[in-house]
Amino acid sequence: MSANDSVISLERFNESHLDGITALYNDPAITRQVLQMPFQSTEVWRQRLDPGNERHLQLVALHQGMVIGNIGLEQFSRIRRSHAGNLGMGVAVEWQGKGVGSTLLAAALDTADNWMNLHRLELSVYADNEAAIGLYRKFGFEAEGLFRDYAVRDGVWVDTLSMARLRRPPRAG
Repeated sequence: MSANDSVISLERFNESHLDGITALYNDPAITRQVLQMPFQSTEVWRQRLDPGNERHLQLVALHQGMVIGNIGLEQFSRIRRSHAGNLGMGVAVEWQGKGVGSTLLAAALDTADNWMNLHRLELSVYADNEAAIGLYRKFGFEAEGLFRDYAVRDGVWVDTLSMARLRRPPRAG
């Protein structure tokens, strides 16, 4: 693979990505690591397109036009929680460990910090997903709590870790 073959680009999720997003989240290996139901239709993802909502950023990672990852950042709409947002992401199995998650997360955090002025970002991750937990820690997320028997996966109750990142604004001189 040449350097040009591994170029990853980011775009805002739009109509042209629907088939790719549907395929990504219908991969059984991805479905088991997120809270999506298996066998989602393209129509489900079309309904999640929200281009007019400034509080919701959805990005896709592309390689040669193919969707290989996705991240969603949503600022909470409640007035007293508007300083905070929630993140969720997925990366195609064959692209995990190759910087796609870092690229997506860096872009979302840049937007959260420099454009949305969010102070707190939250996410949940299955407690046994060590790779994802390591990625989130690398970007300053810390564990805040364990939700026991949070969801069912493969017919078994699994725990989820609640993680958050607090941004401390720079202090004036």
